[in-house]
Amino acid sequence: MPLIRLVLNILWFIAGGWAAGLLWLLGGVLLAITIIGLPYTGACFRIAGFVFWPYGKEIVTRDGADLGTGPVGCVLNVLWFVLGGWYIALAHLLLAIAEFISIIGIPFALKDLQLAQIALAPIGKAVVPVR
Repeated sequence: MPLIRLVLNILWFIAGGWAAGLLWLLGGVLLAITIIGLPYTGACFRIAGFVFWPYGKEIVTRDGADLGTGPVGCVLNVLWFVLGGWYIALAHLLLAIAEFISIIGIPFALKDLQLAQIALAPIGKAVVPVR
């Protein structure tokens, strides 16, 4: 399994994971500059790390009473969705549909669907290694 994950990660990175990861990093930096977007900066950086090297990782909801799990996190996720999360998720969904057409693209399509899911509401999510 580790060899398959390594090969998939390398193929993903070459096929566009590097560009998508850099865009998530750029988004995080731009949000940090605005100060108002600071709560989203950490989420963008977590997502960027997932986008660069996604195989062997999964997205989970964080436990606890931090910023992302209570009513504040819910409000932040609604704002994110309205101001931009929906079109980022739509882009990942369209990529997934195109990738599902070929059998070779199915593993990439599944990762794009995960990215679409986290792009809808990133606050309160964590990226952890697969057990």
